Amino acid sequence: MSIDYSEKIPNNVGLTENRRLQRALEKWQPAYINWWRELGPIESNELEVYLRTAISVDTKGWAHFDHVRMQDYRWGIFLAPVDDERYINFGRHKGEAAWQDVPGEYRAELRRLIVTQGDTEPASVEQQRHLGQTCPSLYDLRNLFQVNVEEGRHLWAMVYLLQAYFGRDGREEADAMLERHSGDPDKPRILQAFNEKTTDWLAFFMFTHFQDRDGKYQLASLSESGFDPLARSCKFMLTEEAHHMFVGESGISRVIQRTCELMNEHKTDDVQKFGGIDFQTIQKYLNFHYSICLDLFGQELSTNAANFYTMGLKGRFLETKIDDDHALANDAYKVPELRDGDVVEVDAPALNAINERLRQDYIVDSQRGIVRWNRVMTKAGIDFAFTLPHMGFNRRIGVFADAHFTPDGKAVDAATWEAGRHKWMPSDEDFAFVASLMHPVTEPGKMASWIAPPARGINNQPLEFDYVRFN
Repeated sequence: MSIDYSEKIPNNVGLTENRRLQRALEKWQPAYINWWRELGPIESNELEVYLRTAISVDTKGWAHFDHVRMQDYRWGIFLAPVDDERYINFGRHKGEAAWQDVPGEYRAELRRLIVTQGDTEPASVEQQRHLGQTCPSLYDLRNLFQVNVEEGRHLWAMVYLLQAYFGRDGREEADAMLERHSGDPDKPRILQAFNEKTTDWLAFFMFTHFQDRDGKYQLASLSESGFDPLARSCKFMLTEEAHHMFVGESGISRVIQRTCELMNEHKTDDVQKFGGIDFQTIQKYLNFHYSICLDLFGQELSTNAANFYTMGLKGRFLETKIDDDHALANDAYKVPELRDGDVVEVDAPALNAINERLRQDYIVDSQRGIVRWNRVMTKAGIDFAFTLPHMGFNRRIGVFADAHFTPDGKAVDAATWEAGRHKWMPSDEDFAFVASLMHPVTEPGKMASWIAPPARGINNQPLEFDYVRFN
């Protein structure tokens, strides 16, 4: 289905046929533009950026690439095509036709899911707004802006659902999306991971690898929803989310590759004096970002998650490929439990362990990224391996919230934890060192000293391409 960009709000949802909704969204649009100009990427409005713009929701050939002035970017509302034969695949409504309207008895729960997901989208833009000033290359600057505009469009997707299906409550929630701000002491974002600072490009790559991977699993679960407009929104968002994770994983790979080159060239692992980022610092950043993402999945046992599943609002990752009855009334799932400082696995009702199952899926996927990063060092002949920290490390939610674990899984007391904190996660000195490397490189084809060039350019363009034009 093609998208008409001549409309004030590009969309494939027939917006012109619903004048009330069109007026509501057009009323919200100026507030969004103001938010973007005030809290989006700074000093970017006049830049011409080689961006992909969705012209269809078809997974084949759905995007058009061209230089677009940032302030002229057209955000829109895109849903995957309607499947008239779609049914609800889980919960008490399994086998029923998917809902095209909000079921009244689930109105509050569904609104909560949409608001929580929607709130993460502008939050990440706010967290990353200063990074353009220290880009390691034009290739990377373009990728940053591509991630930013797509996160903005994902906000539009959730705002559309709120305004189209939730009346005054939805309009108020849409306004509140622009009133909360990342790190604001009075009106912070809903999830704590989206109130943390993204201070530098190493943090940005970790964010897009780990936080956007959480987004993948949350969106995939929502794409199973019995509420069809939400499912269709998330399916298209997943298409764009894949690029965000690519930016993170490939970015870290390039940092590792450059560190390997410096180590082999200078015969030392002390690469800081040669403008590289040492493996220990990379591991600290990894430990931090991964651990805060584990908290994004919530409590190991959750009545809310069980209710969302039973109601048919939010499923599991790849729900239809799981071999069970998709009701879970009598099923069990193993969850971690602390006993005298030891972590043991115990059987729990699978329905209450929905969060934990999704977290375990995420852990397995995250480990695949670690394996790929470690291959870079193996190929370079360097004996070092990155590892994911223990699931109890640096946790604030769930069974590990009041415990203290080292990255290798040893239970320690609070004093030992505080003494070791900066051996395991970035210290002020680590942040200062990485910040000292963050000098902008804006000559086409050139790279900062701490990162290797990518294997290929964007959309078959050469690395020397002018991905960003400064006017």
